[in-house]
Amino acid sequence: MTQAAQIQPSTPVLSINNIEVVYDDVIQVLRGVSIEVPKGKIVTLLGPNGAGKSTTLKAISGLLKTENGDVTRGDISFMGQQIDKKNADEIVRSGVFQVMEGRRIVEDMTVIENLKLGAYTRSDNQINQDIEMVFSYFPRLKERTGLAGYLSGGEQQMLAIGRALMARPKMICLDEPSMGLSPLLVKEVFGIIDKINKEQGITMLLVEQNANYALKAADYGYIMESGKIVLDGTSEQLLSNEDVKEFYLGGGNDKRKSFKNLKSYKRRKRWL
Repeated sequence: MTQAAQIQPSTPVLSINNIEVVYDDVIQVLRGVSIEVPKGKIVTLLGPNGAGKSTTLKAISGLLKTENGDVTRGDISFMGQQIDKKNADEIVRSGVFQVMEGRRIVEDMTVIENLKLGAYTRSDNQINQDIEMVFSYFPRLKERTGLAGYLSGGEQQMLAIGRALMARPKMICLDEPSMGLSPLLVKEVFGIIDKINKEQGITMLLVEQNANYALKAADYGYIMESGKIVLDGTSEQLLSNEDVKEFYLGGGNDKRKSFKNLKSYKRRKRWL
């Protein structure tokens, strides 16, 4: 029996246990973050700019080292194996692929070449078959035969997700997939993310500022501020939470006027 088969549905595929992250040996960004991502589910990490969301993804995918960052406390486990000390290429081979903020496609390569780049860790003979699978999710990419740099922002995001699929990942980390997209394209991209999750069974950790779309797509969510998790719950719980409505969904009642006071209350109650 494979290691993947031994993992039960309720067992977290990814476990982040009380990690702290420091840049340049002095700048602490994460302060005791703990997150669990169950197998086959979509979990979203929400929060304002500078909260530490992207740093969390980089800690998972091994990209901290490229920015002189380090996990100085706690640990990260994927499918029962500790990965926070591994290099990025080892983590990709273990089954984790990150779709970076800003897409990071190779602009002077074609769509096909970008997709094949996503399969660079593979040695099987099914790459062309998987390219057709990607085109089944993103049919407009099949029509684009020129350089990827000429694709629209939405098409580049689709290509970035397709490139991740080419690695045959067990989990995809998505960093701000809605960034720079029109509302119509955001709806389309999130619809495809949901479809991929359901049809391919790929576990996903989604970092996003568009809380409404993220929570509707996700099974569970965490809210991060100033390097800490300040609230978590199922998507239904967070969508109905008055604090989440007020500060992330643009709704809620008028009783709370001070965000600072709310954060202070939560930290006293949950963390101090």
